Amino acid sequence: MTTNVVTTTWKKNNEFETDNPSEHTFTMFNNSDDNGDTVGFAPKALMLSSLAGCSGLDVVALLKKMHAEVADFKIDVTAELTEDHPRFYQKVKVDYHFTDHDLHPKKIQKAVNLSVTKYCGVMEMFRQFAEVEIEIFLHELQHIDE
Repeated sequence: MTTNVVTTTWKKNNEFETDNPSEHTFTMFNNSDDNGDTVGFAPKALMLSSLAGCSGLDVVALLKKMHAEVADFKIDVTAELTEDHPRFYQKVKVDYHFTDHDLHPKKIQKAVNLSVTKYCGVMEMFRQFAEVEIEIFLHELQHIDE
């Protein structure tokens, strides 16, 4: 069994510094406060970034194995919080956007499906408390004739 440990330390006001197993650090804060020039992240938004990052890493690796790499790939995650405290994400929409001259729709669909249903542990965690919707968008790059 793999165990990860992070240490999160209060710095001042509503600002914390946290590390991760790779020993990098970043700042978290309450985004509803005036944080001045502090550059950091709100904890709930980090959850959405973790979801996109986890699935994105899977998809990129799978597309490489399938010889279906793309010129550009981004993931937009939109989430709806509950009204009552403790507020948590109850609905999450994950939009996968792929761009290339020569897209492989079946391989892209397979890679996303494998990430969503088999490999992405963060996706599985989200499914424990939220309704998760997935959509794939294919953007064909046009060849420019010279």
